[in-house]
Amino acid sequence: MQAALTITTVASRVGVRPDTIRYYERVGLLPAPARTAGDHRRYSVAVIDRLLFIRGAQRLGLHLAEIRDLLAARDTGVCACGPAEELLRGHLAEIDAEMVRLGRLRGELATMLDHMPGPDCPDPVPGTWCPPVDVPEGGEPG
Repeated sequence: MQAALTITTVASRVGVRPDTIRYYERVGLLPAPARTAGDHRRYSVAVIDRLLFIRGAQRLGLHLAEIRDLLAARDTGVCACGPAEELLRGHLAEIDAEMVRLGRLRGELATMLDHMPGPDCPDPVPGTWCPPVDVPEGGEPG
């Protein structure tokens, strides 16, 4: 028979707080543990692997509902690679789109910095963050 672990022991081995473990039980990521006569939770060592899986999936950016679905597939004993691949491809596409957006943002910021006057910057007009731009009558800023 496997040794029964306390919630504190499990939490310290995985690097989470006991409250996190209780929350994962409430939202269905962890099965309800065995209880002592005094109603204290007792876990098998298998819960450590499950918690490490959850934490790894979170580091990949998966949401708890997605992790729950993967765990459900994993619990059937059938390879969870199919659902995991689809999920990870979706997240990869999201990351790629965000990288494009951030690349554009970076370009805009770099352009703004290139156009800053540097140490010779005049004081701004009250209520603005940039100095006024000289605009000749009927012309472009100079």
